[in-house]
Amino acid sequence: MTIVSAERMATIFVEVADTLVDDFDLIDFLHMLTDRAADLVDAAAVGLLLADQHGRLEFMAGSNENVKLVELFQLQNHEGPCLEAFRTAVPVINVNLSEAGERWPLFAPRATAAGFQSVHAFPLRLRSQVIGALNVFGGIKGGTFEGTDVPVMQALADVAAIGLLQERAIRRGELLTEQLHGALTSRIVIEQAKGAVAQAAGIDVDEAFAVIRGYARRHNRKLTDVAHASVTDPAMLARILYD
Repeated sequence: MTIVSAERMATIFVEVADTLVDDFDLIDFLHMLTDRAADLVDAAAVGLLLADQHGRLEFMAGSNENVKLVELFQLQNHEGPCLEAFRTAVPVINVNLSEAGERWPLFAPRATAAGFQSVHAFPLRLRSQVIGALNVFGGIKGGTFEGTDVPVMQALADVAAIGLLQERAIRRGELLTEQLHGALTSRIVIEQAKGAVAQAAGIDVDEAFAVIRGYARRHNRKLTDVAHASVTDPAMLARILYD
């Protein structure tokens, strides 16, 4: 892992913990978490899965589009590191994907074909409650975790879980599973918006998401509201593109 200064690490942890604010945007928070986790350990990609109201994992956020496809493949085939970490509440560490064919006969070759060489997975947990998992993929560099890498990443996942659970209990008093169900619906709208912006601007979906997210932040609007407007209002789509 790239050596991270104490100041930078503290900033990331404060940002991840800062969920107790007005108009908390869950989808934006989850994407921020994957971005920060990837930066923290110089990972090729990071994906995040959360459990729905039935306890089934759903893909919620990724640091790029490539990891989303791999995570969806993992869920569709019911095998992979995130499912193991979620089921056991124990991190999956330093798995060489080229040697993991026996462990994950479908997932390992698919992840390798996507350009990933190693994988780690960390449960999002608070005591005995596990609400999801964070997948960290390594490429040519940043693949092996050593020393404090594992406890730092698990602490990041734990802080995120605590923040999500606190946001549920203190701000809304809703069941976490209901909130996550709403977040899943929002993700579908965001995927539609990414496609609309990408097609209109002639850019890839990662760039399209950055455009939508940037517009929402500049105008202090919820990411999901901007995404919904972009697929229902042509005028909004134009504003997003040319703002």
